[in-house]
Amino acid sequence: MAKLSADDEELRRACEAVIDGKEKVIVAIRVSKSRGIWSKPGKLGRQMAKPRVLALAIAARSKGQNAKAFLRVLKYSTGGVLEPAKLYKLKHLTKVEVMNNDPSGCTFMLGFDNLRSQSVAPPQWTMRNTNDRNRLLLTILNVHKDVLGRLPKVVGIDVVEMALWAKENTPTVTRITAQRNFPDGPVAAAITESDLKVTVEKELVSQVEEEDIEALVGPYVMGINEAEAFSERLKRELLALEAANVHAILENAPLIQEVLQGLEVATYCVEDMDEWLGIFNLKLRHMREDIASIEIRNNKLEMQSVNSESLIDELDKLLERLRVPSEHATCLTGGSFDEANMAQNIEACEWLTSALQGLEVPNLDRSYANMHAVKEKKTELQKLRSTFVRRATEFLRNYFASLVDFMISDKSYFSQRGQLKRPDHADLRYKCRTYARLLQHLKTLDKNCMTPLRKAYCSSLNLLLRREAREFANELRASTKAPRNPTVWLEGLGQSANSSDTSNVSDAYAKMLIIFIPLLVDESSFFAHFMCFEVPTLVASGGISNATRNVSHDDDNDDDDLGIMDIDDNDGKTGKSSAELEVLNESLQELLDGIQEDFYAVVDWAYKIDPLRCISMYGITERYLSGQKADAAGFVRRLLDDLQSRISVQFGRFVDEACHQIERNERTLRQTGVLPYIPRFATLATRMEQYIQGQSRVLVDQAYSKLINIMFLTLEKIAQADPKYTDIILLENYAAFQNSLYDLANVVPTLAKFYHQASEAYEQACTRHIGIIIYSQFERLFSFNQKIEDLLYTVSPEEIPFQLGLSKMDLRKMLRSSLSSVDRSISSMYKRLQKYLTSDELLPSLWDKCKKEFLDKYESFVQLIAKIYPNESIISVDEMREYMASM
Repeated sequence: MAKLSADDEELRRACEAVIDGKEKVIVAIRVSKSRGIWSKPGKLGRQMAKPRVLALAIAARSKGQNAKAFLRVLKYSTGGVLEPAKLYKLKHLTKVEVMNNDPSGCTFMLGFDNLRSQSVAPPQWTMRNTNDRNRLLLTILNVHKDVLGRLPKVVGIDVVEMALWAKENTPTVTRITAQRNFPDGPVAAAITESDLKVTVEKELVSQVEEEDIEALVGPYVMGINEAEAFSERLKRELLALEAANVHAILENAPLIQEVLQGLEVATYCVEDMDEWLGIFNLKLRHMREDIASIEIRNNKLEMQSVNSESLIDELDKLLERLRVPSEHATCLTGGSFDEANMAQNIEACEWLTSALQGLEVPNLDRSYANMHAVKEKKTELQKLRSTFVRRATEFLRNYFASLVDFMISDKSYFSQRGQLKRPDHADLRYKCRTYARLLQHLKTLDKNCMTPLRKAYCSSLNLLLRREAREFANELRASTKAPRNPTVWLEGLGQSANSSDTSNVSDAYAKMLIIFIPLLVDESSFFAHFMCFEVPTLVASGGISNATRNVSHDDDNDDDDLGIMDIDDNDGKTGKSSAELEVLNESLQELLDGIQEDFYAVVDWAYKIDPLRCISMYGITERYLSGQKADAAGFVRRLLDDLQSRISVQFGRFVDEACHQIERNERTLRQTGVLPYIPRFATLATRMEQYIQGQSRVLVDQAYSKLINIMFLTLEKIAQADPKYTDIILLENYAAFQNSLYDLANVVPTLAKFYHQASEAYEQACTRHIGIIIYSQFERLFSFNQKIEDLLYTVSPEEIPFQLGLSKMDLRKMLRSSLSSVDRSISSMYKRLQKYLTSDELLPSLWDKCKKEFLDKYESFVQLIAKIYPNESIISVDEMREYMASM
């Protein structure tokens, strides 16, 4: 190795002094430190270099522990003194890389695996020359291997090159290890740069490889460096071995000939065996063909046997389908329909239905359906079906008629004199329920048979329902005692408007609805289920409360429960087509038609007793109507609609008659004061309000509107008959209308509207009448005032005193004639107002209105005179107000 300078030795001692002698510095070299920067991808740039000292040191440890190597970085302080800057543990050194971007090769980088940030480029060290670089790197590698037993990765320099450099600069000596064994244990030896000697062979060949080579060349008694002689000797031995092999081959030629003859004999034997094998293969092929043919025939026979068995099974099943049990055939063709035999009939129907369905194509293979036997059996089953349907239809038609005839013949089922009897169909429905399932099977077998059965049931039950309704309505009218109220309310002079209590009339109508509307809805529901209509469930409550229904239906709460089980899945579905619902409504029309006449009779009877009871009957009907569904009980809803319409018509007749009574007041020659129909209408309205129930408010409001319009129209006509008394009649009657309806107008919006209309008409009549009275007493005064106001549109106020008839002299004459006896004029005005009034109650309010109107006009007159004639004296407004107050 290159000889150390005195400067390098001094630098090593300085480094040991800085670290206080705790570690032995092996080598210390001055370097330049620069930080690599990432410039281009995969290349590092360099920053400005800083002077540093790299010192390799070894620290001795106590007994039982290995030595540790460190790489210290020292820097120069401000005064040029060395001081520690960085410490690297040599055990973390993993990479030594000589930077190829430095042409001199003096720059290298040391990679440690414990650096915290791998994203920051590691420092680069630049030596003074390559000798310093090689000396430092060789020292690091040797210490690393001796102390740690391994070498770091070397990049950018050839290790052999370094070994050759070491050989040239260092004499060959034996290897010095970094550790020696002493009695006290392994202790780190002090290794200095002067003691370190490395051989080339150490770096190029390992100890194990060297021993192997010596063992190989040992027998040849030559040195390891005599490679050419060794190679020449190996060649001569190889030629001798090849010559020996050729000689051995020539000596063995006879033996080879014998082997060839034996092979030829074996070839002939093999050919014979191949021929025999060909013969055997041919025979085996024929045997395999025969076996395959036998297997095919066996498979066909086996398949035929299986098919025959399957065919026999199918034929047995088909025959079972085609067989008609004797007990079912007897029941279908001639069995009895008594209640005791219904289980057998139902069982026969179920069998017949399933048998017919089993012979249809979806359930039976199409090839079977075309068989002659199947067609014959299908025809036979259809004949059985036709026979059974015809017999069952005829029986049920007669059965329905006999049930109704039995009930009609027994008078105990109907209302009698002195005893109202609620219709009871529990027994009828119980007997019909026995045949409900039979009807379902009949519909499944033949839908066309349901039409005559439904007609027969409707016609029979219609007779019973009409008889029950007629008897009940007759007895209801006979047992209800109520005095007749007058139908003439708004005509005549001495007739009293008082009426007696007729609430039992509307109670009788309500009782008719309570009894029969739920009954009709129940009958509609029972009919829809019993006759197998596929429609939604009907409402059986009749639109009344549950409590009312519970009271009136204690006897047959379960009448609609037919106890019918669904034959198939389709029977349980609701919401069918509208065509089915239309057919149901037509049947219900036949079932219940005619019963409405008895309801009409009760309405007409109630109208004759008290026409105002139409109001309460309308509300009762509306309450029932709101509880009916249009698609469920169509006839019942139409019945209630018709009843409501009839009640409206009857009440309309009463209103029209009342209007005629009002209009007949026009024919009176002369009428004064309050017309008689004004106070009587208040009594009538009070009674009508007492009868309102539910939605009958609309009916009453319409009657109010029609009556009051006729009243006001008639009043205007009567008032126009004598223009002299027009305003007096109007104001007295409008005042009477307001006084009589004040309380009702506060709670009835319709009457409140007409109340305000009458109030406006009253104010207008009062204004006109008071104006006439004031103008008659002070005609010249206000005529003069009117002339001035007319001229003010075309003439200035200063020119008016010079107009004809409006001079100051004319003003003074007018004032003397009009205001000279103003107290008498005011008294005359009061007497005239009092003279034409028939009601003294109106006089105080009218006189107050008259005084106010006169003072307003007089004040306007005084202001106008002061503007046109400023120097003329006139009675002031305050003086005139005192005159009016003294009256």
